[in-house]
Amino acid sequence: MLVLAVDTATSAVVAGLVWLPVAGAPELLGERVTVNARAHGELLMPSVSEVMASAGVSLRDLDAVVCGAGPGPFTGLRVGMVSAAALGDGLDIPVYPVCGLDAMAYRAGAGNALLVVTDARRRELYWARYDAAGQRVEGPHVDRPDDVPLAGVTRVAGAGEALGLPVVPPQHPDPAALVAVAAPQLRSPAPPGPLTPLYLRRPDAVVPGPAKRVTPA
Repeated sequence: MLVLAVDTATSAVVAGLVWLPVAGAPELLGERVTVNARAHGELLMPSVSEVMASAGVSLRDLDAVVCGAGPGPFTGLRVGMVSAAALGDGLDIPVYPVCGLDAMAYRAGAGNALLVVTDARRRELYWARYDAAGQRVEGPHVDRPDDVPLAGVTRVAGAGEALGLPVVPPQHPDPAALVAVAAPQLRSPAPPGPLTPLYLRRPDAVVPGPAKRVTPA
Protein backbone atom coordinates (compact mmCIF):
# COMPACT_ATOMS: atom_id res chain seq x y z
CA MET A 1 0.00 0.00 0.00
CA LEU A 2 1.42 3.37 -1.05
CA VAL A 3 0.71 6.06 1.55
CA LEU A 4 1.35 9.80 1.64
CA ALA A 5 1.94 11.12 5.17
CA VAL A 6 1.76 14.81 6.07
CA ASP A 7 1.95 16.78 9.30
CA THR A 8 1.87 20.50 10.03
CA ALA A 9 0.97 20.47 13.73
CA THR A 10 4.44 21.57 14.90
CA SER A 11 7.02 24.00 13.56
CA ALA A 12 8.07 21.29 11.07
CA VAL A 13 6.41 20.88 7.67
CA VAL A 14 6.45 17.11 7.11
CA ALA A 15 5.68 15.23 3.90
CA GLY A 16 6.69 11.68 3.10
CA LEU A 17 5.94 8.71 0.89
CA VAL A 18 5.70 5.38 2.69
CA TRP A 19 5.18 1.81 1.53
CA LEU A 20 3.08 -0.22 3.96
CA PRO A 21 3.38 -3.97 3.35
CA VAL A 22 0.64 -6.45 4.21
CA ALA A 23 2.67 -7.30 7.30
CA GLY A 24 5.71 -5.70 8.87
CA ALA A 25 7.03 -2.19 9.40
CA PRO A 26 6.46 0.71 7.00
CA GLU A 27 9.23 1.52 4.51
CA LEU A 28 10.11 5.16 3.94
CA LEU A 29 10.49 5.92 0.21
CA GLY A 30 11.17 9.65 0.53
CA GLU A 31 10.52 12.63 2.75
CA ARG A 32 10.83 16.39 2.98
CA VAL A 33 10.99 17.99 6.43
CA THR A 34 11.40 21.75 6.76
CA VAL A 35 11.37 23.52 10.11
CA ASN A 36 9.58 26.82 9.55
CA ALA A 37 6.66 27.66 11.84
CA ARG A 38 5.44 30.48 9.59
CA ALA A 39 5.36 28.79 6.17
CA HIS A 40 3.20 25.69 6.44
CA GLY A 41 0.88 26.84 3.67
CA GLU A 42 3.72 27.78 1.33
CA LEU A 43 5.80 24.66 1.89
CA LEU A 44 3.51 21.65 2.28
CA MET A 45 2.28 20.98 -1.25
CA PRO A 46 5.63 21.79 -2.90
CA SER A 47 7.17 19.30 -0.46
CA VAL A 48 4.57 16.70 -1.46
CA SER A 49 5.35 17.30 -5.14
CA GLU A 50 9.08 16.92 -4.53
CA VAL A 51 8.60 13.67 -2.63
CA MET A 52 6.40 12.20 -5.35
CA ALA A 53 8.76 13.28 -8.12
CA SER A 54 11.83 11.87 -6.38
CA ALA A 55 10.07 8.51 -6.00
CA GLY A 56 8.91 8.51 -9.62
CA VAL A 57 5.23 8.14 -8.81
CA SER A 58 2.18 10.35 -9.18
CA LEU A 59 -0.58 11.26 -6.78
CA ARG A 60 -2.85 8.87 -8.71
CA ASP A 61 -0.66 6.00 -7.52
CA LEU A 62 -1.54 6.64 -3.86
CA ASP A 63 -3.74 4.26 -1.93
CA ALA A 64 -4.27 6.42 1.17
CA VAL A 65 -3.25 9.59 3.00
CA VAL A 66 -2.24 9.75 6.66
CA CYS A 67 -2.45 13.15 8.31
CA GLY A 68 -1.22 14.38 11.66
CA ALA A 69 -4.33 15.63 13.47
CA GLY A 70 -2.47 17.50 16.19
CA PRO A 71 -2.59 18.69 18.79
CA GLY A 72 -1.33 21.90 17.29
CA PRO A 73 -2.01 25.61 16.87
CA PHE A 74 -4.97 26.39 14.62
CA THR A 75 -3.14 28.20 11.82
CA GLY A 76 -0.52 25.52 11.19
CA LEU A 77 -2.58 22.43 11.90
CA ARG A 78 -5.40 23.33 9.54
CA VAL A 79 -2.97 23.47 6.58
CA GLY A 80 -2.18 19.77 6.82
CA MET A 81 -5.73 18.75 7.65
CA VAL A 82 -7.33 20.70 4.80
CA SER A 83 -4.66 19.58 2.31
CA ALA A 84 -5.08 15.93 3.29
CA ALA A 85 -8.85 16.19 3.03
CA ALA A 86 -8.60 17.82 -0.40
CA LEU A 87 -6.22 15.14 -1.66
CA GLY A 88 -8.45 12.38 -0.37
CA ASP A 89 -11.51 13.92 -1.99
CA GLY A 90 -9.80 14.66 -5.29
CA LEU A 91 -8.14 11.25 -5.57
CA ASP A 92 -11.07 9.33 -4.04
CA ILE A 93 -8.85 7.63 -1.45
CA PRO A 94 -9.24 7.39 2.34
CA VAL A 95 -7.58 9.83 4.75
CA TYR A 96 -6.54 8.60 8.20
CA PRO A 97 -6.01 11.04 11.10
CA VAL A 98 -3.24 10.31 13.62
CA CYS A 99 -2.37 12.02 16.89
CA GLY A 100 1.08 13.45 16.25
CA LEU A 101 2.17 12.84 19.83
CA ASP A 102 1.48 9.12 19.31
CA ALA A 103 3.78 9.13 16.27
CA MET A 104 6.52 10.80 18.30
CA ALA A 105 6.09 8.24 21.08
CA TYR A 106 6.37 5.43 18.52
CA ARG A 107 9.67 6.86 17.28
CA ALA A 108 10.98 7.37 20.83
CA GLY A 109 10.47 3.64 21.42
CA ALA A 110 9.38 1.58 24.37
CA GLY A 111 11.23 1.71 27.66
CA ASN A 112 10.71 3.90 30.67
CA ALA A 113 7.58 6.00 31.03
CA LEU A 114 7.60 8.79 28.46
CA LEU A 115 6.16 12.27 28.19
CA VAL A 116 5.76 13.73 24.69
CA VAL A 117 5.39 17.50 24.43
CA THR A 118 5.18 20.08 21.66
CA ASP A 119 5.06 23.86 21.70
CA ALA A 120 1.51 25.16 22.07
CA ARG A 121 2.70 28.80 22.10
CA ARG A 122 1.30 31.28 24.65
CA ARG A 123 3.85 29.80 27.08
CA GLU A 124 2.00 26.47 27.06
CA LEU A 125 2.72 22.89 26.01
CA TYR A 126 0.71 20.14 24.37
CA TRP A 127 1.49 16.89 26.14
CA ALA A 128 0.60 13.25 26.53
CA ARG A 129 1.96 10.51 28.78
CA TYR A 130 2.93 7.01 27.63
CA ASP A 131 3.67 3.86 29.61
CA ALA A 132 6.74 1.65 29.28
CA ALA A 133 5.13 -0.23 26.39
CA GLY A 134 4.56 3.00 24.45
CA GLN A 135 0.79 3.12 24.98
CA ARG A 136 -0.82 6.48 25.66
CA VAL A 137 -2.25 6.57 29.18
CA GLU A 138 -3.07 10.28 29.56
CA GLY A 139 -3.73 13.19 27.24
CA PRO A 140 -3.42 14.90 24.97
CA HIS A 141 -3.78 18.08 27.01
CA VAL A 142 -2.56 21.66 26.89
CA ASP A 143 -1.07 23.27 30.02
CA ARG A 144 1.60 25.61 31.26
CA PRO A 145 4.95 23.86 31.91
CA ASP A 146 4.52 24.10 35.70
CA ASP A 147 1.18 22.29 35.46
CA VAL A 148 2.40 19.31 33.40
CA PRO A 149 2.50 16.26 35.74
CA LEU A 150 5.96 14.67 35.86
CA ALA A 151 5.52 12.00 38.56
CA GLY A 152 6.91 8.69 37.37
CA VAL A 153 8.23 10.08 34.08
CA THR A 154 11.95 9.71 33.41
CA ARG A 155 12.26 11.03 29.84
CA VAL A 156 10.56 13.49 27.52
CA ALA A 157 10.42 13.72 23.72
CA GLY A 158 9.85 16.92 21.80
CA ALA A 159 9.94 20.44 23.23
CA GLY A 160 10.61 19.40 26.81
CA GLU A 161 13.74 21.37 27.69
CA ALA A 162 11.91 23.43 30.30
CA LEU A 163 10.67 20.38 32.22
CA GLY A 164 14.02 19.34 33.69
CA LEU A 165 13.97 15.75 32.35
CA PRO A 166 16.29 14.02 29.87
CA VAL A 167 15.15 14.94 26.36
CA VAL A 168 15.17 12.19 23.73
CA PRO A 169 14.38 12.32 19.98
CA PRO A 170 12.25 13.04 18.06
CA GLN A 171 11.39 16.73 17.95
CA HIS A 172 8.42 16.28 15.61
CA PRO A 173 6.42 13.50 13.91
CA ASP A 174 7.98 11.76 10.90
CA PRO A 175 6.18 10.10 7.95
CA ALA A 176 7.06 6.48 8.70
CA ALA A 177 6.00 6.84 12.33
CA LEU A 178 2.69 8.44 11.33
CA VAL A 179 1.98 5.50 9.01
CA ALA A 180 3.10 2.98 11.64
CA VAL A 181 0.57 4.37 14.13
CA ALA A 182 -2.16 4.30 11.47
CA ALA A 183 -1.18 0.82 10.20
CA PRO A 184 -3.93 -1.12 12.04
CA GLN A 185 -6.58 1.14 10.50
CA LEU A 186 -4.92 1.15 7.07
CA ARG A 187 -4.94 -2.65 7.05
CA SER A 188 -8.51 -2.84 8.28
CA PRO A 189 -11.51 -2.93 5.94
CA ALA A 190 -13.28 -0.43 8.20
CA PRO A 191 -13.43 3.20 6.99
CA PRO A 192 -11.19 5.78 8.69
CA GLY A 193 -12.43 7.91 11.54
CA PRO A 194 -13.48 11.54 11.06
CA LEU A 195 -10.84 14.17 10.32
CA THR A 196 -11.20 16.01 13.60
CA PRO A 197 -8.34 18.38 14.47
CA LEU A 198 -7.03 18.34 18.04
CA TYR A 199 -6.86 22.06 18.78
CA LEU A 200 -7.51 21.54 22.53
CA ARG A 201 -8.29 25.23 22.95
CA ARG A 202 -11.51 27.08 22.50
CA PRO A 203 -11.52 29.58 19.62
CA ASP A 204 -10.42 33.10 20.49
CA ALA A 205 -13.41 34.51 18.62
CA VAL A 206 -16.70 34.60 20.51
CA VAL A 207 -20.28 35.14 19.41
CA PRO A 208 -21.22 38.79 19.97
CA GLY A 209 -23.71 39.49 22.71
CA PRO A 210 -27.00 41.24 22.13
CA ALA A 211 -26.87 44.86 21.04
CA LYS A 212 -26.94 47.34 23.90
CA ARG A 213 -30.13 49.35 24.28
CA VAL A 214 -29.64 53.00 23.55
CA THR A 215 -31.54 55.33 25.85
CA PRO A 216 -32.59 58.59 24.18
CA ALA A 217 -31.04 61.64 25.76
